[in-house]
Amino acid sequence: MKYAAFMRALNVGGRVVKMDELKRIYVGLGFANVESFIASGNIVFDSPSKDRAALEAKIEAGLARALGYASETFIRDFAQLAAIGAAEPFEGIRDAPTYLVGFIRRPLDAAARKRFFALATPNDRFAATGTEVWWHSDIGQGESKFSANAFDRALGVTSTWRNLRTVRRMVAKWGA
Repeated sequence: MKYAAFMRALNVGGRVVKMDELKRIYVGLGFANVESFIASGNIVFDSPSKDRAALEAKIEAGLARALGYASETFIRDFAQLAAIGAAEPFEGIRDAPTYLVGFIRRPLDAAARKRFFALATPNDRFAATGTEVWWHSDIGQGESKFSANAFDRALGVTSTWRNLRTVRRMVAKWGA
């Protein structure tokens, strides 16, 4: 099965990992057909396993050994990724410069959803669908008060965020 892995905290904050090194780590973990996609911690690989949680744990342990620090990893198979790429959680908005999807481990419960939606501003809007959360901003990431860290602190979860354009480009390249 083909998977996309989205790693948190790679190539930010002084933690630079070359994509060739990241690919070597994945190959060393026994994955096949390993490819990187842009230098922001996105890896595509094949595995016969269908246990996403076990794959995430295996990758996180391997990254910690190889890099010396934790990097949470969020995996989606390409059918899931195609559905994410096709989603339009904000009516009338198909694309925008700041249109991001956040990957989380499990769906938000009612209290977390309430805290998440309370972060909205006139310029920042949010949606939540299963293990993905969505952010669209009219003013852009650099000017918004919202961030992945603000999300994680408010909800007590760990996430990693990607521009929806990145997800769609991955689906276009590797298919569903």
